[in-house]
Amino acid sequence: MIHFNELIQGSYVICSDDGDPRRGKVTQFNNDEKQVCVDNGTQEFWYELNQLTGIPVNDAELQSLKFHSEKMEDGNIKYSKGAFRILIPSQDNFSKMEIWYRDETRQILHHLMLHELQKHFYEMTKVHLDDTSFD
Repeated sequence: MIHFNELIQGSYVICSDDGDPRRGKVTQFNNDEKQVCVDNGTQEFWYELNQLTGIPVNDAELQSLKFHSEKMEDGNIKYSKGAFRILIPSQDNFSKMEIWYRDETRQILHHLMLHELQKHFYEMTKVHLDDTSFD
């Protein structure tokens, strides 16, 4: 389950409404009821936290957010978007990564969900991570 404090405006999540999972983007918060409004591309709807699921970070998700990938000589893979970098150890399944922006570096030792990466990105760059960031 996603925790309320993990989300920011613009976070991508999977919403489950009557068993029909849909990808959406967080647009608003109801702090009193701990509900999240998500736009699924067709409409906005309010969800309880137990109706939301994270999207695992993987190569396809990073490519859709316009990260550029580069295989390093040591076998590691580096993803970049502007000055923001993600380093994935070789042959890893995104369960460990190092992220950095300018002089700030963070070690991630678990498989990140996309909304968690978006929060790290925002905290470090003060820019929301979506497919238009740093075009």
